[in-house]
Amino acid sequence: MAGFVNRENRVPHYQKLFQEGGRHAVRQWNQTPKSKVLLTPYYIILFGGFSGSMYMMGRLVLGHKTWFGKD
Repeated sequence: MAGFVNRENRVPHYQKLFQEGGRHAVRQWNQTPKSKVLLTPYYIILFGGFSGSMYMMGRLVLGHKTWFGKD
């Protein structure tokens, strides 16, 4: 537990990182190096789900109740 208390304070480093990014119109969640790794699957699931919902909504309006075929 003593290692946790006596470690280096990284708050000024992160404050500088996020304040510099704000001047360049980069969102806070997109400033760190691992942001791309974390956000890419999220965006795929988000927009994939939205696209699938819109596709099926259009098919239901036309009277088809399955993803494929003329059912």
